[in-house]
Amino acid sequence: MDKLNRNHLTILPLSKRRHKMTVADVYALDAETPPPDNPRLSVVADRIAKAHRDGRQVIWMMGAHVMRRGNSRFIIDLMERGILTHLATNGACAIHDFELAHVGATLEDVEDYIYDGKFGNWEETGRYLNEAIVRGYQDKIGFGEAIGRLIEEGEMDIAFPHRGVSMFAAAYRLGVRFTVHKGIGFDIIDQHPAADYAAMGWTTGEDFLRFAQSVSQLEGGVFLNLGSAVMGPEVYLKSLSMARNIASQRGEEIRHFTTANFDIIDFPDFRDEGLPTDAHYYHRPKKTILIRTVKDGGEGYHISGDFSVTVPQLYRLVIASL
Repeated sequence: MDKLNRNHLTILPLSKRRHKMTVADVYALDAETPPPDNPRLSVVADRIAKAHRDGRQVIWMMGAHVMRRGNSRFIIDLMERGILTHLATNGACAIHDFELAHVGATLEDVEDYIYDGKFGNWEETGRYLNEAIVRGYQDKIGFGEAIGRLIEEGEMDIAFPHRGVSMFAAAYRLGVRFTVHKGIGFDIIDQHPAADYAAMGWTTGEDFLRFAQSVSQLEGGVFLNLGSAVMGPEVYLKSLSMARNIASQRGEEIRHFTTANFDIIDFPDFRDEGLPTDAHYYHRPKKTILIRTVKDGGEGYHISGDFSVTVPQLYRLVIASL
């Protein structure tokens, strides 16, 4: 069957690309942000602080938009303090993190570059990340660990002058699990001729099982989903099902934990699943994270707002609660 030959692509260097975000857009820890005004946010912060004191899991699942809003340093600091025990994200977040660390800029203009097919066809991002993934496959480590190792150790003598804003490098350095959950064709690195889909599949599959292992220890802990409408709730749901399956065989439970969903979308009543005729009924974070998986002993909280506001607010509330 005919298929597209990636060797025919014109691949350009990142130096030829215009970027919409630079390291200057990453918040400093003491940056001024609006004071918290959502009482649910305070509850979530208190639950995170308690889980930390009790030695429980605090799992941070996010979409790429969370880091694109300048929150990397807050997340790194929470890792350095030992508060976040597991981070999870999609392939796009890994790409943005790599590009910021490598060239100090990221976020291409899709509308401009899709016109003549330049979008996503960039040499350094496609080649270096794919080579790191292949080495991760060869060494039998996960996708996220392979990216963290690339940036933290500067593999292949690649320069990372902005390593300090890399969440993946920080996680690798600190020994914090950072897993990547991707599908083939979701990300620009999949376009590059260096992409090895078998290596991608194996390493992200490894990360799925690592994530499920952390979820198996969620009793008494906190699971946060920030800006992931499909990947986050679905990976969490399957992981929780496997974890509960094994726990039930041992006479154990995974029911008493807190979940929080952060989104720009708001719900009239985030604890009401609604009817199949309601649009919100099909919003996975609401029914999966806030209702169905916590109805037998847990609690779910929805936080609506721009991530450039809600994440710094959560960070400061957590630090104040320690």
